Amino acid sequence: MKIGITFPQVEIGSDPIVLRDYAQAAEELGYTHILAYDHVLGADTSNRPPGFRAPYTKDSIFHEPFTLYSYLSAVTTRIEFVTGIIILPQRQTALVAKQAACVDVLSGGRLRLGVGLGWNFIEYESLNEDFHTRGRRMAEQVEVLRALWTQDVVEFHGRWHNIDRAGIKPLPIQQPIPIWMGGMSEPVLKRLAKIADGWFPQFADPAAPEARDTVDRLLSYIREYGRDPKDVGIEGRISMATGDADSWGKALETWESLGAGWMQINTMGAGWQARDHIEAMRRFKSEVGV
Repeated sequence: MKIGITFPQVEIGSDPIVLRDYAQAAEELGYTHILAYDHVLGADTSNRPPGFRAPYTKDSIFHEPFTLYSYLSAVTTRIEFVTGIIILPQRQTALVAKQAACVDVLSGGRLRLGVGLGWNFIEYESLNEDFHTRGRRMAEQVEVLRALWTQDVVEFHGRWHNIDRAGIKPLPIQQPIPIWMGGMSEPVLKRLAKIADGWFPQFADPAAPEARDTVDRLLSYIREYGRDPKDVGIEGRISMATGDADSWGKALETWESLGAGWMQINTMGAGWQARDHIEAMRRFKSEVGV
């Protein structure tokens, strides 16, 4: 199993030296990848309609993933960079293709692009994109991304994209860059079963019955689309904010039994300061013995 680390996006701060030290420590400790979240804008939650949910707000720090990884690629040599996830339908597809290709080139082919729909309609509205068509648009976006990454000249005329004999340079090293998807709704499962290279499930407890049921449904959809389940990776996650080394080790075993070949270790939510996350990475490796 490939074990990576969740970038402590909202707790690590903005000191570039700390960011460098964090990435280098993760690499030196043998973590295989760093996974970062994406939010371009945070909403002011005051005076919103009842029921408005906002796990992140205007006060939450989010480093833009492509920019962050351009920086971290220069101070590391081996570790993979994963977006988990880029909110793809609120971004221009050709620009995402260009940014991802540049990060892939600058890092020596170390980018894995996780994409998803997001939840914040305010963010969509502010970026001048339609919140209500985001699922349908994303399927076409994935097709456009792969075309732009693998063809010198692209001719594409779809429902939401029109490209008249144009392309990007430089093309990425990986052709195409792997595209993973997050989410667990039925439409999302069917979409990723058809077109994604991997999946980020969001189970709080991988031992819960609904975890196995959801994985089984995904595998069924993958086969229905004529694909081999081995071609769609699964990445689990463990939070260090709860439990201990024994429970973390058991969670690793449970995720592996569900077919996960990748894992992310999340150090957020425990009240740690910026550099505490580096020590937490060391602690997990030492106590769990991986």
